[in-house]
Amino acid sequence: MELNLSACIVTYNDCDEALQAAASVLEHTRRHPLTLYLVDNASPDGTGDELHQALKDGRLRPAENQTVRVVCRARNGGFGAGHNTVLPELASDYHFILNPDIQLTADTLSDLAEWMEAHPQAVMARPSLCFPDGRTQVLPLRRCSLGAMIYRQLSVLTFLKKYNDAYVMAGEDLSAPRQIEFCTGSFSAVKTSAFRAAAGFDEGYFMYVEDADLTQKMLRQGQVWLVPQFSAVHLWHRAAHRSLGPMIWQARSLCRYFHKWGFAW
Repeated sequence: MELNLSACIVTYNDCDEALQAAASVLEHTRRHPLTLYLVDNASPDGTGDELHQALKDGRLRPAENQTVRVVCRARNGGFGAGHNTVLPELASDYHFILNPDIQLTADTLSDLAEWMEAHPQAVMARPSLCFPDGRTQVLPLRRCSLGAMIYRQLSVLTFLKKYNDAYVMAGEDLSAPRQIEFCTGSFSAVKTSAFRAAAGFDEGYFMYVEDADLTQKMLRQGQVWLVPQFSAVHLWHRAAHRSLGPMIWQARSLCRYFHKWGFAW
């Protein structure tokens, strides 16, 4: 059975990393036809032009059943808007939302697409994600809660740790596929028809929590799963922990999220 796959990587001033991610996707995704979109979010450092050049000079080498398209946006509308750029063009069965800091070491896109095809109620899924040294990353799996988000910024508030433990399903068996409520935007697989029915990302989020919001929209279309027998490397750049600006964006996004989906402590 042949499935049509598509994937999108949104870049902003990170050409080298995006090229490495794209090369790993092209190298390892071979069982099904693939269209890979590289969307530059109006990078001021010339990333968009460099991506075009990489396709011309052979640094990106699509195989016979692969297509690479570079799209340069006129303005930076944020993570969700960048990914929504390709939504009208998608003709795939399954689409993959990928960060530029993702690296594949196996045909994880085909694996996840085939798993979802065998589980028709699944409209969104993610693999296990690990650091380059092989350690498994502990990522959110339940709906956003204020207590967990505060603790993740201010871990000295140890009385809030229980909320974060619930957020990441700490202590639970995550070795087998299971349904989840939060699918990270760093690596998400979506059934394209359901992604389109959900109208893609809410572009009212510029940065942060847009993946939590999309998960809630996709849950109205079907089931969302963690499928840990498949994996990918995630370098995981955590800008929100490094400066005040991203923390303010995150706070604004949380306000929007709780207004839409209801407050949870």
